[in-house]
Amino acid sequence: MEYKLLTPGPLTTTRTVKETMLFDHCTWDDEYKQITQRIRASLLKLAHVSDAEYTSILIQGSGSFGVEAVLSSVIAEDGTLFVLANGAYGDRMVEMAEANKINVISYKTPVNEQANAEEVEALLNQHPEITHVAMVHSETTTGMLNDLEPISELTQHYNKTFIVDAMSSFGGVYIDVAALKIDFLISSANKCIQGVPGFSFILAKIDSLKNSKGNARTVSLDIYKQWETMDVDGKWRFTSPTHVVLAFEQALKELEAEGGIQVRHARYLDNMETLVNSFAELGLKHYLSEQKQSPFIATFEYPEGNFKFEDMYNFVKERGYAIYPGKLMGMNTFRIGVIGEIYREDIEKLTEIIREYFAK
Repeated sequence: MEYKLLTPGPLTTTRTVKETMLFDHCTWDDEYKQITQRIRASLLKLAHVSDAEYTSILIQGSGSFGVEAVLSSVIAEDGTLFVLANGAYGDRMVEMAEANKINVISYKTPVNEQANAEEVEALLNQHPEITHVAMVHSETTTGMLNDLEPISELTQHYNKTFIVDAMSSFGGVYIDVAALKIDFLISSANKCIQGVPGFSFILAKIDSLKNSKGNARTVSLDIYKQWETMDVDGKWRFTSPTHVVLAFEQALKELEAEGGIQVRHARYLDNMETLVNSFAELGLKHYLSEQKQSPFIATFEYPEGNFKFEDMYNFVKERGYAIYPGKLMGMNTFRIGVIGEIYREDIEKLTEIIREYFAK
């Protein structure tokens, strides 16, 4: 049975993206290596950065692999990571740091609140040993879109390396990487660029990357050595997910054909506004305020009464859509993603399906 994914990734892709994966490529082939180089250049273009100041690195594995690759590669033994966390993915960065024996300080805020810049600054003053600051841009635990600018200003003022998990936001909203002085930004092939799962990518300030040489705690996740090899001619250090790479290049072409980030962002925003307004008419309570909501995924509270998410999930799936369970501790919620090859008519169809479910 075919159905569309209303999730934050993997997500619904176009038929043309899927069809590119029917071709088998050799990792040593010059044509394939040129595809890798074209992808790397396209990512810099999407980030509006120059190849004189920034580079891009592709690395095997999901987005979490990319985040752990950065954390385990760029922080020296005597360095200290400061993590701003207001959801599961900020918490995961703390867990990664601890597993890699990295000195870590965490600043946690409630999942429906953003970091307070004054409190962050107080902690930076209290802990001068901090060398790196990391945060999640779009926290898919709730759908929160965290504000990068005030934290960027602090990292610049206090001369800290700035790491941003932009997993579910890059390609779907404009991020001025150079102006924000982001040293390392991590995202994934299967998010807003609308490719398929299989690799993550890192946009890195070249000077910061070079300064990290020799800090890696692993062999396969060493982003400096990955860059050193890949930057020569596009060859990956270890076996790459060739079919995924082909799909990603096609997805990049389709992003450009759609009109780039600005047009795709507008489509996602329209999807989200349609979703929130339509669900309000159904009596479903939206968890976040409009000001904090990203255009990627939204959290809704369970309706009152004898409600079972699994029943609604199966009812919706049988009619062509897969939705997402909630991720909040101690609170009954579910989530709806609006990214991927999803349009307003899909949200309207979903609304009618759920209306039918409630009537049943």
